[in-house]
Amino acid sequence: MLAPESSDPATPSTPSTQPVTTPIVQPVTPPGPRASRSVLLVALGLVLVMTGGTLFWSGYTLGQRSALQPGTPAADDIAFQPFWDAYRAVVDRYAGGPVDKELLIEGAIKGMVGALGDPYSTYMSPSDYKQALQDLSGQFEGIGAEIGTRKPDGTATDCSTLGSDCRLTVIAPIEGSPAQAAGVKAGDQVVAVDGKSLDGLTVDGARDKIRGPKGTKVTLAIVRDGAAPFDLTITRDVIVSREVTSKDLAGGTIGYVKLNGFSETGADEVVAAIKEDVAAGRKAIILDLRGNPGGFVDAARKVASQFIKDGPIFWQEDSKGTQTPTQALPDGIATDPAIRVIVLIDKGSASASEIVAGALHDAGRATLVGDTSYGKGTVQQWTDLGSGGGGLKLTIAKWLTPDKTWIHHIGITPDVLITVPSDNPTGSDPALDKAVQILSTGAAAMVPVLRRAA
Repeated sequence: MLAPESSDPATPSTPSTQPVTTPIVQPVTPPGPRASRSVLLVALGLVLVMTGGTLFWSGYTLGQRSALQPGTPAADDIAFQPFWDAYRAVVDRYAGGPVDKELLIEGAIKGMVGALGDPYSTYMSPSDYKQALQDLSGQFEGIGAEIGTRKPDGTATDCSTLGSDCRLTVIAPIEGSPAQAAGVKAGDQVVAVDGKSLDGLTVDGARDKIRGPKGTKVTLAIVRDGAAPFDLTITRDVIVSREVTSKDLAGGTIGYVKLNGFSETGADEVVAAIKEDVAAGRKAIILDLRGNPGGFVDAARKVASQFIKDGPIFWQEDSKGTQTPTQALPDGIATDPAIRVIVLIDKGSASASEIVAGALHDAGRATLVGDTSYGKGTVQQWTDLGSGGGGLKLTIAKWLTPDKTWIHHIGITPDVLITVPSDNPTGSDPALDKAVQILSTGAAAMVPVLRRAA
């Protein structure tokens, strides 16, 4: 995620990105004294997984590798002088015990990235970086819930330290997880873990207290809908995310596809499900992205391209303000305007989900039904800093919808707003019921209302 090493962020560097079940970064021989390897992470929600692993981010494509000349650039000699003075003083004069230079360097990088005040940018130690890549397999040990940060009133915030104005918030429990079984709901604010407040911790620090091995228990103090906190004790387990569920509705006239994550395999399964619907002659499809925190950008592009014949899926704006479009892939299965589409979203729909929802909406290919999405419109890149150097995750761009709307901190407002009450009965699904009703009443109700964020 070092900006000079970024490949074209809007265009995948390979035709098919490695799926999450395989390593994202392959071992290579470094080309220089301080080589690094990059993994582009596109636009995805502040969505961490309360599991044994570190992250469940989205939008990965392999980046280019480059060797950087070690040492301080001449133009920065004066700015870096205090750093080198401090480093030499510690290495040469510290009398409290042996000095571990690798730990000093890790601490320096961590402090530099932390000074940005960006919760999406972070330094990971070698062990944390390795664990983060392993977690992308989709199998975890923990309670199974995606988390982010919100203000106490529920509005999005990019806060880096938890406290009275920055609450650890559940984006969505993973389907079939211990969190879901225990009654954890999207929007729940976690204020304490095992009786200890989370105030003052980073999101990563809070996640580390919640995750843990299978069979162990953790107690979360939860605030729901502004009421007094209550405790939920959850037994951790191995979490395996099932990405795609498909079925037919309304007597076989409507196809339904639910996607829980955007891996390459998940995208292929969505394509297969849509192909079955089209082959069966169905002229109405519901794509359910509720509670979906995101995934590979290639997968988001592939899913959106099944409904959009041509044009941009999204735009990416780099640090210089240059905007580059990512175009729809050819030969989509359901691009025929006669096939009516509804996309279901909610406040747990983040990043890659918002890319797809925004693309279909701006292209006039879908009506959005549900609740306002999470609202994250920045792009992160992961960089392997080389042997023993850990990894860097850095915000390197914004992403915009096809009509160049930046949804960061705003989200995407659906055409048909359905607010599901917290006490909604089990088995009741007002948003899905509304989608079926719309698709069953004719095309007149399907015209999307295009809107832009202020």
